[in-house]
Amino acid sequence: MTRVLPALACLTVALAPLEGYLAAVHRDLGKVPAALLVVVWAVTRLRERRPPAWHPVHLLLAGLTLVALLSSAVHAGEPFTAEYLGRWLPFLALTVVLADVAAREAAVVALLASAVAGASVAGAGALVSVAAGAARATGPLPDPNDLAFVLVAALPLVAAVLPGRPSPVERVLAAGAVGLLVAGTLATFSRGGLLALAAAVVWLVWRRVLPVRVLAVSVAGLAVAGVAAMAALGPALTRALREKSFIAESNVDTRELRWRAAARMLGENPVLGVGPGGFRSEYVTASRNAELAEPTPVAHNMYLEVAAEFGLPALVLFLGLAAAALVATERAVRHGPDRRTALAVQASLVAVLVAATFLSEQYYLPLWLLVAVALSIEKEGAARAGTARDH
Repeated sequence: MTRVLPALACLTVALAPLEGYLAAVHRDLGKVPAALLVVVWAVTRLRERRPPAWHPVHLLLAGLTLVALLSSAVHAGEPFTAEYLGRWLPFLALTVVLADVAAREAAVVALLASAVAGASVAGAGALVSVAAGAARATGPLPDPNDLAFVLVAALPLVAAVLPGRPSPVERVLAAGAVGLLVAGTLATFSRGGLLALAAAVVWLVWRRVLPVRVLAVSVAGLAVAGVAAMAALGPALTRALREKSFIAESNVDTRELRWRAAARMLGENPVLGVGPGGFRSEYVTASRNAELAEPTPVAHNMYLEVAAEFGLPALVLFLGLAAAALVATERAVRHGPDRRTALAVQASLVAVLVAATFLSEQYYLPLWLLVAVALSIEKEGAARAGTARDH
């Protein structure tokens, strides 16, 4: 089992960005790796008679689970409660499992490399979708904004998986991954994704992970690639830009409508919210009959949506998870042996938190994976610091 668990963890992380491709084969195929991981992990720990590696964040996860169950019980009669609770609980469990496996069996760098590999394939799929005629890249995810979120979250992690003295082959692979992730993000025309990308780059430069010289060379390379893309796909890119600019103003208005609706739901249900999936079922009423034809509305703000559906206590717990992950990475920066890995994870967290201001991304793996990895590298740093003091 000690070999199976790391393999399943890496497979789960690598395939998460490709869930659209998997769903095209079978609706539930994308859930299989994570389900196998959780089952094998549970059986392994029962056989070993060992609980998960403890961390105070488990209290936050347990609190979120309790609130989700209570909110679901209160809103059990709503049409989407069971479906959306079934989305939440696996992510909460998977965070515990990934943190435990990363602390005991799987190397953190292997998990991060799996995230980069899966997202790079998704980036390639994004470019293929544009070449096939899509106005905005979709590829393995049907929504361009969700795709941008996944790609940007993986981009800083390239710095974590690249060795201190990379070989020429490793440099080429890293450059290829960066190119696919950035190009795929640009092809989505997602403003939230682009803001998150900028935040991650600024963070990496500020924390001295990304040298300014390397950034300048990368920007020049992107400029050259952009000119080549315009020459090869000029009409298609022009059409995409025109369509994006046409809908940009309506998107702003739509986001304002949905933010107000989420705030209204929270104001009327501050303790337990409107229940999982409640934003979807209550949106027409809360928005006063806006967007009647929208079948699956989201708040376009992860924090507001969590608060609207589960209440203020859940929002505090949810923000506590993000804060704990940031604190854990900062402790790893100060006390851990691998400062660059900790800072890369931290930059990815920053990108996720910025993107989530404009997108509802709680049902995608990056946030939960980063929380799990942050806990693991903090524990590793503390353990090595303790060993150093003993000697």
